[in-house]
Amino acid sequence: MYQKTGSLCTNFRLLTRMEIIMVVNESAENYLETILILSKELPVVRSVDIANELGFKKSSVSVAMKNLREKQHITVDKSGFITLTPSGREIAEMIYERHQLLSAWLIQLGVEKKTAVEDACKIEHVISKESFQAIKTHVQGQVMP
Repeated sequence: MYQKTGSLCTNFRLLTRMEIIMVVNESAENYLETILILSKELPVVRSVDIANELGFKKSSVSVAMKNLREKQHITVDKSGFITLTPSGREIAEMIYERHQLLSAWLIQLGVEKKTAVEDACKIEHVISKESFQAIKTHVQGQVMP
C-alpha cells in the first residue's frame, strides 16, 4: 500500500530483496524531490524542514541526509543548510517533472486527483526514460488544463 506523505511516497508492505533496492532509490529520489520543492518555497532548507514536510522524525531525515551527502547529491554547510549538488538537482528535477506531468495527465484522463497523485508517485520512480518521453511527447501534443 503506497501513501503520499507531504511530497514523499512511502511503501508499507513486505518487500523482496530487489524491491528493497528499488525502495532505497525511491526514497533517495523522494528526499531530493522534497529538497527541490522546499528550496522553491523557503530561503534555506534544513533537515527539520524536510522532517516537517514529510512527517518523519528528524533522526530518520538525518540518516537520509548523510546517505545523500555520501552519494554527493547534497551539501550541508556549517549552519545545517542543505543544497542540491548538480547531480542531486538533476535527479530531483527529473522526478518532479515526472510527478507533475503524470499527475496532470491522469487527472485529465478522468482519474480522481487523490488517486492520480498516488499513482503518479509510484510510476515516477519505475518508468523508463523512453516510456516517459513517449508519454510526455503525447501529452504535449494535447491541450492540458
